[in-house]
Amino acid sequence: MKVKKIPMRMCIACHEMKPKKEMLRIVKPKEGDAFIDHTGKAAGRGAYICDNPECIKKLKKGKLLNKTFSAQIPAEVYDRIEEDFFAEK
Repeated sequence: MKVKKIPMRMCIACHEMKPKKEMLRIVKPKEGDAFIDHTGKAAGRGAYICDNPECIKKLKKGKLLNKTFSAQIPAEVYDRIEEDFFAEK
């Protein structure tokens, strides 16, 4: 029997490669603001971040979504992502 390959993704904050299922996906659709994609299937450009409070803080402090999506992401979006993350914990 074949062994299934585990998809790996890189965290935009710490640059560690981890299995896709262990990471949060942040998606930026063509129209609208970025948000946490809990399903992993939302349409739009995606970026992955560790399920780690330190990486979430780095994301906001360094405005990493601006660099990743090559777009201006409002501060409210970072606040909402941080609230969503800490509400889950």
